[in-house]
Amino acid sequence: MGKNLLIKKASGESVPFSRDKLLGSLHRAGASDKLADSIVDEIESWLKDGVSTKKIYTKAFNLLKEKKNSLAARYSLKNSIMELGPTGYPFEHLVAQLIKKQGYEIKVGQIVQGYCVSHEVDVIATSPKKQFFVECKFYNSRGKNATVKVPLYIHSRVNDIVRRMKLKPENSTVSYHGMIVTNTRFTSDAIDYGKCAGLHMISWDYPAGNSLKEMIERYGSFPITALVSLNNTQKQRLLDEGIVLCLQICSQPELLNKRGLTKSEIKKVLAEAKELACNSADINS
Repeated sequence: MGKNLLIKKASGESVPFSRDKLLGSLHRAGASDKLADSIVDEIESWLKDGVSTKKIYTKAFNLLKEKKNSLAARYSLKNSIMELGPTGYPFEHLVAQLIKKQGYEIKVGQIVQGYCVSHEVDVIATSPKKQFFVECKFYNSRGKNATVKVPLYIHSRVNDIVRRMKLKPENSTVSYHGMIVTNTRFTSDAIDYGKCAGLHMISWDYPAGNSLKEMIERYGSFPITALVSLNNTQKQRLLDEGIVLCLQICSQPELLNKRGLTKSEIKKVLAEAKELACNSADINS
């Protein structure tokens, strides 16, 4: 059942429903084979032509939540990142921490003088021999992709910065690179240009093995917006105070005090955060 049904994506495009694709997303969230099969069976019994992918996602999310909050949180990761808006700063913080996990020193929101003009750089990542100038392209709705205009623009900015950097003799042994990170996807033209121009391109599912999604899971850097045990108001209060990652709560549980949470609620939040992130890494490592 469901094999011949068409479902509607956020872009408006109609595509065939795929049982295997839904099973895969549930497995990646940590659902067992038995649980994933039972959820897909229930969704297929309810499914009809023209149902949106958003409604399918919501139903699967709610079924996972009935079993375990952390499963639902992992399944909702893409949505959770989109909830980091609207300023884009929390996403920059998330990206910075992912790069820091790879051994780089990081600075966020820096003004850098180029050869021609000055530039605001979202994240600067530095190692003894390399420096990356990182642009974070954040979108808070599905169906939006970063087009070729993005790497074209970033490439010119990075070139202007690097041109000035190379004037200094002390920088002769350092290699400079541009990087673009987006929480959605790049168009094929954007990827082609990025490859040709030597830009490092990271999106939700690109490149394979080192995509945004894979890095978040690898380093346990889940955003607090993924926590099912917090409501939207509580999440926003934490974000407003610069608390972006579950890892921050793990390493400093006192951050939850005086946030309008009861002792019982704090216990639930910490338990969920631990299942998501605390066993994977430490925010200060």
